[in-house]
Amino acid sequence: MTTIGQSWGRYPPTKQSVVAVTDRHAELPVTGGSLLPYGNGRSYGDSCLNDGGTLLHARGLNRYLSFDPTSGLLECEAGVLFSEILDLVVPQGWFLPVTPGTKFITVGGAIANDVHGKNHHKAGTFGRHVLAFELLRSDGSRLLCSPTDHPDWFAATIGGLGLTGLITWARIQLRRIAGPWMSTEVHRFKDLAGFFRLSEDSDRDYEYTVAWIDCAAKGRALGRGLFTRANHASAIPDRRPAASTRRLGVPLVPPLSLINPLSLRTFNTLYYHRQRQPIVHLTTHYEPHFYPLDGIGDWNRVYGPRGFLQYQCVVPPAAAEACVDQLARMISASGGGSFLAVLKQFGQLRSPGLLSFPRAGTTLALDFPNHGETTLRLLDRLDDVVATAGGAIYPAKDARMSGPLFRASFPAWESFRPFVDPRFSSSFWRRVME
Repeated sequence: MTTIGQSWGRYPPTKQSVVAVTDRHAELPVTGGSLLPYGNGRSYGDSCLNDGGTLLHARGLNRYLSFDPTSGLLECEAGVLFSEILDLVVPQGWFLPVTPGTKFITVGGAIANDVHGKNHHKAGTFGRHVLAFELLRSDGSRLLCSPTDHPDWFAATIGGLGLTGLITWARIQLRRIAGPWMSTEVHRFKDLAGFFRLSEDSDRDYEYTVAWIDCAAKGRALGRGLFTRANHASAIPDRRPAASTRRLGVPLVPPLSLINPLSLRTFNTLYYHRQRQPIVHLTTHYEPHFYPLDGIGDWNRVYGPRGFLQYQCVVPPAAAEACVDQLARMISASGGGSFLAVLKQFGQLRSPGLLSFPRAGTTLALDFPNHGETTLRLLDRLDDVVATAGGAIYPAKDARMSGPLFRASFPAWESFRPFVDPRFSSSFWRRVME
């Protein structure tokens, strides 16, 4: 048992008890105060925190129940990491149907946040590929949830931020691949209009699309970046690129954030100009394609002792180009932002969860060093732009959006609230609902 849990952004600081859960057949522990499931701590803000309460650390639920290499049907406990699944299934010709930008998340966390990936326009969210799971409630009841068994609980728990109970195990449909390699193209674009053209051109033929943008660029260079589109290689390439085994790490938390306007401008300029050609064709291993930051251990430490806040929003298609342009101008003028600013188009596939974040439109994500009130005021101004456009902020990344903004952009919260377990709560939920 430990006494303190942390989110990946290391903000806000909280203090709660942590109780390890290792037996899926056991009842929930008897504790004072509220409970909240906690996986591997990769949510950025306070949706995985329970200040003053108890975290149910479910990483110990790490057993496989079954895997059929013929059908790609996987059953495992909720604390199994995506990285562990990949190690098992990729050599047998299978891959996760949807994965976010880190493989160090648990299956339970992926369901609770209904995560998305670079293939949202083709595959939707992770919840679309979950066939069933068991939900343990604080009254001792166990619900087998699927699209046909307790479908209302299924919809409330997918994207339900861990508030409906503890997911103990899940059944997932994987997707076929020929091998671990990706056929990739990287296009350099000079402005936001270039990003939207490339997205539209790539939508039909490429499973994975995403762009990095230079969030420090100004003037005519505003919104420039690198657009990556890729498919799983259809056959084993003649020259197999080996997976890199090199692992870097940030050994300690520096006394100050290493991200500042000078380092940000310098890195972004060099990164944009590292590719001289308009288009580069690559065959790469899946790891650097999907998980570029996982190769740097504890990279969240570079933001110093005050941590950082990630800002991820989605804005609807009709307002997307003008809205992203306005957000980019505000971020560039602030001198803030991060090395990795990500821009992507979500598709039309509807998420199964009541509170799922992805919806049709354009999503922008980037990190901000925590400079206290200065940072919070900037993010509030960005919120105003997103709210005016009819967009939303991603709860799994959030640590400070207002209750009115959450309730306006997730109107299903009223339908969701009756499904919240009476013993479960989180710092996020109390902040946006009370």
